[in-house]
Amino acid sequence: MGLFSGQIFAQGPVTIKVAAASDLQPVMPAFASAYEKKTGVKLAVSFGSSATLAEQIINGAPFDLFLGADFIFPEKVVAAGLAATPAPLRYARGTLVLFARKDSPFNPLHMEALTDPRVTKVAVADQFHAPYGRAAYAALTKLDLMKTVGPKLVSAENIAQTAQFIVSGNAQMGFISLTLASSPQMKEMGNWVAVPKTYPEILQYGVVMKNAPHKVEAGAFFDWVRSNEVQEHLKEFGLESVDTR
Repeated sequence: MGLFSGQIFAQGPVTIKVAAASDLQPVMPAFASAYEKKTGVKLAVSFGSSATLAEQIINGAPFDLFLGADFIFPEKVVAAGLAATPAPLRYARGTLVLFARKDSPFNPLHMEALTDPRVTKVAVADQFHAPYGRAAYAALTKLDLMKTVGPKLVSAENIAQTAQFIVSGNAQMGFISLTLASSPQMKEMGNWVAVPKTYPEILQYGVVMKNAPHKVEAGAFFDWVRSNEVQEHLKEFGLESVDTR
């Protein structure tokens, strides 16, 4: 039984408003389709950096559920007194990858390519707004690459924009989530290599809004995301399952 189980759904069609971190762009359409088929409940999803979404929620944006890419930004929503639970709840673990287009001269791609003098622009999400950006900076520091690679970094608002920079050719390679790299569009466009896990775990957390108009339905959906039914399929989307007990 989940935290929100056993409650009665509102009569008539319901649409849950979800604020979701950018790494979930390839994931949420599949979740929404499966969940609507299962329950009849629809999802309206807005994507952005975890920092931006948390700020919007704190400033009154009418979301029912916030799925962040880390603990820090959902916790800010809890600290603001807006969450239905006393702490954020984890729902997945993310993986950071280095991505380049298929026409890159650095394929097969490898981490050493970052130090090649021919590489002048490396896209990365803002480390203060996007957890995957923070992970990239941590990895570069731990791998002793910041001195060489730091001057090449081109900052994006979130990892979706980071991916756009790479695909458009505005950067020769960049750091994105495995969820984005695993999407059909990105698979067609390029290749990736996993970044050594020298960065802190990217544990992803969410919160249901305490005063959400569809708090019960949002909670039931979040319970479903955290259930074994979904957790055992997360690898298909570039995420890892977590202990949700």
